[in-house]
Amino acid sequence: MTKNLLFLPLLAIAASATAQNIGDTTDVFFQHLELNEVVVTGLTGETRLSHSPAPVSLISNRDLHSTAATNLIDAISLQPGVSQITTGSGISKPVIRGLGYNRIVTISDGVRQEGQQWGDEHGIEIDPEAVSSVEILKGPASLMYGSDAMAGVLLFHPARIAPLGTLQGSVSSEYQTNNGLFGYSLNMGGNHDGFVWNARWSQKLAHEYKNDDDGYVGGSQFREQSLSAMLGLNKRWGYSHLTMGYYHLQPGIITPLSSPEGDTNVLQQSNVPPSGGERGVEGAGASSYAISLPFQHVYHYKAVWDQSLWIGDNRLKATIGYQQNQRREHEDDADQYNLYFRLHTLSYDVRYLIDDWDGWKLATGIGGMWQRSQNLGEEFLIPAYRLLDIGAFVTAAHDLGPVHMEGGIRIDRRMLHSYGLEDDGEDRFTDFRRNFNGLSGSIGAVWQATPKLNVRLNVARGFRAPNLSELGSNGEHEGTIRYEQGNHDLRAEHSLQADLGLDFSSDYVSAQLSLFANRIENYIYAVRDLSMETGDIAEEGLHFYRYAQGDARLLGFEAMVDIHPIHQLHFKNTFSYVDARQLNQPEETRYLPMTPAPRWTSELKYELTHHSIVNGRHSALNFCNAYVALQMECDLAQNHYYMADDTETRTPAYTLWSCSAGTDLHVGHRHVASIYLTLQNMFDRVYQNHLSRLKYLDYTSPSGRTGYANMGRNFSIRLVVPLSL
Repeated sequence: MTKNLLFLPLLAIAASATAQNIGDTTDVFFQHLELNEVVVTGLTGETRLSHSPAPVSLISNRDLHSTAATNLIDAISLQPGVSQITTGSGISKPVIRGLGYNRIVTISDGVRQEGQQWGDEHGIEIDPEAVSSVEILKGPASLMYGSDAMAGVLLFHPARIAPLGTLQGSVSSEYQTNNGLFGYSLNMGGNHDGFVWNARWSQKLAHEYKNDDDGYVGGSQFREQSLSAMLGLNKRWGYSHLTMGYYHLQPGIITPLSSPEGDTNVLQQSNVPPSGGERGVEGAGASSYAISLPFQHVYHYKAVWDQSLWIGDNRLKATIGYQQNQRREHEDDADQYNLYFRLHTLSYDVRYLIDDWDGWKLATGIGGMWQRSQNLGEEFLIPAYRLLDIGAFVTAAHDLGPVHMEGGIRIDRRMLHSYGLEDDGEDRFTDFRRNFNGLSGSIGAVWQATPKLNVRLNVARGFRAPNLSELGSNGEHEGTIRYEQGNHDLRAEHSLQADLGLDFSSDYVSAQLSLFANRIENYIYAVRDLSMETGDIAEEGLHFYRYAQGDARLLGFEAMVDIHPIHQLHFKNTFSYVDARQLNQPEETRYLPMTPAPRWTSELKYELTHHSIVNGRHSALNFCNAYVALQMECDLAQNHYYMADDTETRTPAYTLWSCSAGTDLHVGHRHVASIYLTLQNMFDRVYQNHLSRLKYLDYTSPSGRTGYANMGRNFSIRLVVPLSL
């Protein structure tokens, strides 16, 4: 009854919105966009997708709304070449072409998102409701973004600025049955004579998720809330915007605990009266939204000043951002944290864009960041540190008939100082300094072989300096059930990647093929060391991990074919594959850890309607842009895994089926609401994704499987109501 009551306020708003004159946005949603018309982020500023030598995927606002997901990375994880490392349903980390963690740069509000992304159970602290579209740049992008962009970049674009003289926004709500996820978001923005503003409040909460084997998985509940606001000026001389943001995530920590009888397979006890019983038993309080111990508090504060000035026909862009990320872990007391990281980040990017210099497009600039990390708790994992990044680059683009060429070069320097710490009379961390230099660059070309066929070729060099966890960690990592030890002597990673792409588009078939080969020097990874799992580490049930490095190579491809014999029917198939190996290694250490399995996705989609006019007249209430779809995800067996010391295990193949439907509701000319329905894992398949961290927890399911399975059947409903004055 309580869950149903949560929807009443939004339904009332939806009813009242039908009386407002909201402009018809039908053409925005399902219009056909040619490659030559789509604009993406390029080396020398905005460019057409058809001119990008490196592979880029685009996810529209409607695609984000129509995808049932529990977090932002979950919403994009089925894109070709993209995967996610998950910790239950609340925390996801992106993986691009087999590489994740600090090898991916995330851009939000124009600056790189800096939290605690080195940790396995640390997600991306971004409100998914505040994201209007996503660009996924695959392959080394250090030329544009400096250290860490070896695997690629995720660009999360904010909501579009309201048209001049308008006040508009939206109200949205969603509910998911498996974990009782309920979320809502309120947004309003305006544009008065070039004075622009936008504000959003979002909240989400979920209890434990379940599957047919484990029942409810203890500790998988989470809460999320965020607030953001933007003020600015849009004038003929350019624009100046100030964005402020607040984000708070409170996730549980999934870990099997010992019962009084010593049975390590009993799940955590929920934060309910003792009569509730044990976790894993349906009806035992597992559907409570209360967060039980242990859990985390994650706060992220952000302020970004973004401005662009026209200087003749050229532009000067400057973006300065400040972020503060706080992560607290509570183990035994909800009012007292055990571990507390506080990270300050000041980032800057200044670039000058020359639109036309004798047929060339040029860009040059500097960018980097300053960081200060502090330990404020009683427990320690990584040392406190200071970091300074500075980089300078120059890029160029030029057209030679049907061939578009672009490239550039960048130099980076990272200066790092890690502070020593004495704990209980012993040196917990030693004081050390490291400097890292990186040379990045790329050169590529796009050849329009025919009006329907483009050929792309790109070669790029990437750079990544080791993070503090890899260099200096020394302690228990509560969220991963590990004791982790860093290595002061790690060297920087350098990669060299070649990409070859083919794009074909006709009236009835669209197809893409992207091949890549990546060679990485000094690849850094965590390996389990069984010889160290003694004494206190063994008594606490921890696994001991240390950091090592070696040379690696990754080969793979993504393929997509979309067959549409008629305009309304689409049969789309994608396939992603990556083979990630260490060089000159025996079989047990040959394959890189956390490599996604080969994946085939398929969707059969039928678009029922495209407009709201019936027989030349506007009916009182009708459906616009309505569709129904059937989806399939087939993950093949992952037999290529890091075998040494039981670090990873084989993952069998599985196939998931889903179906979805959606429509816009119109009253006459007015778009009054959009509704999306999705049934995921419709046959309630019990499965484990190879990149799920819960697969490797010391828990034995009722069926005898080690580790927890992923989410079972889940029905999702989402309502979006546009507002306009």
